Amino acid sequence: MKLLLGIGGSEDSFRALEKTIERALEAGDDLSVAVLENPDSEPTPEEVADRARDALADAGLDADVRIVEGHPGSGLVEIAESEGYDRIVLGGGETSPLGKVQLGSIAEFVLLNAHTSVTLVR
Repeated sequence: MKLLLGIGGSEDSFRALEKTIERALEAGDDLSVAVLENPDSEPTPEEVADRARDALADAGLDADVRIVEGHPGSGLVEIAESEGYDRIVLGGGETSPLGKVQLGSIAEFVLLNAHTSVTLVR
């Protein structure tokens, strides 16, 4: 399976990176990582890309890591559709006090606009 992981620097996205790397190793998936500009996270996109490359190297996984400029959700959807990815993977989705999943703006945009299957790692 050809996976496109979108990460923006939040702890949820780094957790999704770890779990997606595990999945790619187990299943033999072809993984690419798209670093998204996330105004709500502290690290810069370059720092996020470096952390992703380090995690991939530690796992012995060869994967493309690129920084997506512009609107993060539409950039991720465009890459997935134009390059034939089977699935988009995102981290996120916190649970509200009432037990409902609350999505960040990037995850919500991707879920509502992607024609590609989307997996949300929590």
